[in-house]
Amino acid sequence: AKMMKYLLFSPLGPEKFPALKELTTNEICRVWASASRFIRRQLLQRRAVEIGVGTFAVVAARAKVGEEQVLPVERPVFQPCRYLKKFYKLKCAKTKIPDKTPVVQLDFEEIAEEIHFRQEIVEQCIHETLLFFAGALRDDKELEFSFK
Repeated sequence: AKMMKYLLFSPLGPEKFPALKELTTNEICRVWASASRFIRRQLLQRRAVEIGVGTFAVVAARAKVGEEQVLPVERPVFQPCRYLKKFYKLKCAKTKIPDKTPVVQLDFEEIAEEIHFRQEIVEQCIHETLLFFAGALRDDKELEFSFK
């Protein structure tokens, strides 16, 4: 299974991040910005996107308007995969992604094309960033991942 490579038993050395070492911060941000746009396009088409450490999806929610009005709304959520939650003992809000939601993987080719990068670079960059993220979870470090 893909997410198993993000369950880390020991800390990772710098040799595990060859692509991140080669790329500038700006280039890494461009890869993730393109990945975010890909995810957003999928969510707008009611598809969930699985990225190895979890899944982005849109779920139905209710927003309170004024005193007694409740509006049905949809909100984007990120659901860490259950192996990851168990392994790192993560406490997460329970969110159920509806079973009928189609799930897609990141399309590295499409993400790379949009920013004129080679597909392998994009794939490596995303994989290594997720590894780095798993390493931070493993070491109980606080980190912030922001998606537009």
